[in-house]
Amino acid sequence: MGKIVRRVWGESRLTEERKRELAELAKRPDSEIDFSDIPEATEEFWKNAVRNPFYKPVKKQVTVRIDADILAWLRQQGNEGYQSRLNATLRKVMLEDLQEKRKRA
Repeated sequence: MGKIVRRVWGESRLTEERKRELAELAKRPDSEIDFSDIPEATEEFWKNAVRNPFYKPVKKQVTVRIDADILAWLRQQGNEGYQSRLNATLRKVMLEDLQEKRKRA
């Protein structure tokens, strides 16, 4: 088995010199950033963007009361995975709603 390395939250590997350098950079205004080698991220750039395929949201266990006919419909497609199908359906509606709100903004 490999060596286990433990770190305490808040431990920093940054040297004092590096911390000073980063603090100085943070003080600089955005107008001083050289974007000559970086293309601007326009709306066109983000139009076909997709969520990180490795992103996995944190699950939270809750109790939800839903109508019996909705539960029957979900289970009709297979008793296994009906909660995942419910989650996927809610996520689809949520993303559509968020997209609609962005269009209005």
